Amino acid sequence: MQKKSYTRTGRSCRVTFYLPADVKASRASLCGEFNDWNPDAHVMAKRKDGTFYVSLYLDAGKSYRYRFLLDDTRWENDWEAESYIPNDHGSDDSLITL
Repeated sequence: MQKKSYTRTGRSCRVTFYLPADVKASRASLCGEFNDWNPDAHVMAKRKDGTFYVSLYLDAGKSYRYRFLLDDTRWENDWEAESYIPNDHGSDDSLITL
């Protein structure tokens, strides 16, 4: 799930990505086109209730592919993504449009 908050100029958007506790992970990273799929670029904070979140600014007027990497081994899509798009690995990526 994600929450969007556009800047006053509308040129960028603060997006907060969330993961539910149901993923049962110790560590979660947000990976996508905006960070070259680098699992160390946006490590998500874990709350006491087991949910994860991370916020970042992205350019408006674009779409971005992304996924979550759990415990450095398991890929997971955003269960509430706006849409999904096939990737080169035989699965789908989550898609967000700003």
